[in-house]
Amino acid sequence: MSGRFNIGENITNVFEKLESFLKTKTVVGEPMQVGEVILVPFIEFTFGLGTSGGSGIEQKRNQGSGGGACSGGRISPTAVLVIKGDQVELLPIEKSGGLEKLIDMVPEIMDKVKDPKCSEK
Repeated sequence: MSGRFNIGENITNVFEKLESFLKTKTVVGEPMQVGEVILVPFIEFTFGLGTSGGSGIEQKRNQGSGGGACSGGRISPTAVLVIKGDQVELLPIEKSGGLEKLIDMVPEIMDKVKDPKCSEK
């Protein structure tokens, strides 16, 4: 490690990596066809990051420096857009009844969830 820890360089590097990951597709998922219905998932992505560094000289005049960066994230589904013929409805997943209504509108989805071939894709 070099004698200087460049916090600006580390932050820039972390944000460049996040920028390549966080795209529209991470918030609006890929549409999927289930029977006659098209489902479009909506996803919430939250994250945090931190970076730090420092250097110093101890009493025996030994020098040292160190630094690090970290990030963490959480991805969770928030809603599903259901397109069935002329009917379009956004079903929130967090509110009670959203999943039940989705299953009522698209009963074939349960077959897709239970199908082991589907989980391999």
